[in-house]
Order: sequence, then structure tokens, then C-alpha cells
Amino acid sequence: MILEMKVPSPGESITEVEIAQWLVEDGDYVEKDQAIAEVDSDKATLELPAEASGKITLTDKEGNRIEEGDAVEVGQVVCLIDTGAAKPEGSSAPKEEKKEEAPKKEESKPAASKETYASGTASPAAKKILDEKGMSSDAVKGTGRDGRITKEDAVKAVPAMGEEINVEGRGTSRSKMSMLRRKVAERLVEAKNTTAMLTTFNEVDMSPIFALRKKYKQTFKEKHGVSLGFMSFFSLAVVRALKMYPAVNSMIDGKEMLSYDFVDISIAVSGPKGLMVPVIRNAEKLSFRGIESEVKRLAIRARDGQITVDEMTGGTFTISNGGVFGSMLSTPIINPPQSGILGMHNIVERPVAVNGKVEIRPIMFVALSYDHRIIDGKESVGFLVAVKEALENPEELLMDNNIKKALEL
Repeated sequence: MILEMKVPSPGESITEVEIAQWLVEDGDYVEKDQAIAEVDSDKATLELPAEASGKITLTDKEGNRIEEGDAVEVGQVVCLIDTGAAKPEGSSAPKEEKKEEAPKKEESKPAASKETYASGTASPAAKKILDEKGMSSDAVKGTGRDGRITKEDAVKAVPAMGEEINVEGRGTSRSKMSMLRRKVAERLVEAKNTTAMLTTFNEVDMSPIFALRKKYKQTFKEKHGVSLGFMSFFSLAVVRALKMYPAVNSMIDGKEMLSYDFVDISIAVSGPKGLMVPVIRNAEKLSFRGIESEVKRLAIRARDGQITVDEMTGGTFTISNGGVFGSMLSTPIINPPQSGILGMHNIVERPVAVNGKVEIRPIMFVALSYDHRIIDGKESVGFLVAVKEALENPEELLMDNNIKKALEL
């Protein structure tokens, strides 16, 4: 029986994905639930598991091979599994036979054979395009698996005019942007083009937080298994400020302003496939321990490529920490349809005036980008000042003058 493997829906509103990488070879025997491919959606990278055991063919029902980098619709057939095929006694035997035949790649081979996709060799679709352009595959650098020339490479290939100049140290490379990266780009441009975005700045003296972390960090970690980082202080400061200025916790929906009585904080983290923005749900109900645990859990899942669409959907406000990369100051871009984003930056010892005297203090510049269509200047500045006040006086404003209770020690 031939089973048609179709692309499952990775989430609501997603209609198209991209084959990022095949994890098996054409003709391999696969087990049920074995990951056979990685697929990129505009929100995350997911694994495609085999629905049954059998011999796999990396073509659709018409015999067309689905290449890495190809965009496919949700529900489209991307490969076939022969469930009636017998499981080979040794998994290494078939691969050994293929390796022995590899030197014969000059001979005419079927489209699905392994030799067809060897390094520097064009796929059938790519070869047809190159022939129409009068180009040799030797003049094109393949970006597909094992260096093979994909259809995309052939489309972008430009015939050289005259003799090609090869100057050492002036090489170029071209690679296709992942669907996730392209979607991030689209959303950033959308935010710039569709919002009246402004940014206001302030500075925070981090001395009180430094003192608290120095005194309680080790005890906190021993008790809860997570570090007492900066994100919990900033998240709780944001929760407090959003309660004071609810317009910042709102978004535009047509001709209406939609406000929330809860706080879902999106945290921008860097993942292997690019920027990820997982969400801390109901941050207003979480303690220092709860927020630090969520930050750690989501960061690990994003780093390991296990983050799901649901974990990145929603969010009413975003916190972005460019300081971990050394950024001193920036103007973060709003994460639509949200109306505000807080940018954290690096902490540098700077001379500041304290009670008429110059002292050296650890200072962080903070930035709030906001949608001026629904947030006025007074609200935006007031919000950022409220964040600053909470961070510079955390014991009173974030811990209700009971540090051990707030940290659950």
C-alpha cells in the first residue's frame, strides 16, 4: 500500500510551509513517527514525522521531487511511503551499495537516484532551466543538500558576459532566506509602514537590583533551581506600569481600541533559525520565581528548535534585550499588532550626579517604542518613568517591602 504523506497544519492561519531539510534519503526505510523532514513555517521550525513504517520516496503523487527550499501548501503530498515494503535486515547495507555506485554519476540516472543529487549536479528541474539559458552546471554554485543545484539556484543564475574575473578575496555567496526570516522581515516592514511609531528613552540606575541579586542570587537558585536574573525585575516593573497606563497594553482593531486586563509578555530571544518571540502568559499573576522559570523554559525550547506556534502566538507587550549582544542604545520595532515594546540594553558604569556629588553607578539605557495612534506622549513617558521608578526602588514597589516573601525564600 502506498501512503501519501501530506503536510499537516502547524497552526491556525498558516497555509504554506517550506521544506527546510530532508532528514532521510530517497529509498530509505523509515519507522513510524520517525522525523523525515524539517519544515519552516512563518513562525517556527517543526519536524515532519512518518505516519507509517515503510520505504520512502521523496516525490509527490505525480512523481515530482520536492526539493529542500521548496514552498508547499498545507495538505499537499510531499512524499510517498510504501507500507508493504519489507524492512531490511541491516540498515547499513542499502547505503553501502549506493556509495559504491556513486562514481558512475556521468551515466544517465533516474531523477530520484542518489547520484542525481550529488555535489555540483543539477536536479532535473534545474537542468532544464540551465539548458534554456545555455548555461553549464559547472558555472553555478549549488545551495541544496550536499551542494546540489536546486531549481532556485538555476532561476537566479545569470550567464557570464565574457571571461569571468576571479579575484582572490572578493568572493560572494548567495543563500535563500528561510520562511521564518522572510516573515520576520515582512512584519518589521509592516510595523514601520502601518504604525505611527515613536521612541522615548530613559536611564536606570541598576545599583539596587545589583545589591539584591548579590545578596539573594545564590539562595534563590538553591531554592528554586533557576537564577535570579534581570528579566523578572523588568517583567514585574512592566506589569506594574501597564496597570498604571492601560493604553500601552492595548492594540488597534479596525476602528476600535482593544484593551486587555491581563499581561502576556512576549520576550524576544535569538534561536537557531532567527528571532523567536515566545510569550509569558499572565505575567501579572507570576512571582519572581514564576517568571524566571518561564523565561528559562521558553529560552531552552527556542534554542533547541522545539518552540511551538501556540507558544509564540499572542502577547500584549514585548520586552527585547539587546544588551546581551552589547547594544548600548537602540529603537526597537513594535511587534504588531501590539502597541509597545521595551528595549533593554547593556549595563555600563557611568559617572552620575547623586545628591550633588559625582558617583560611579551601573547604568542601563532603556527605550520604549510605541504606536502614537493610541498612546500619547504623556502616557508613553509616564509608562517608562514608572518602569524606571520600580527598577530603582524594587524593594518597595515590586516586593512590598518583604524581600524574602517576594522571592519565596
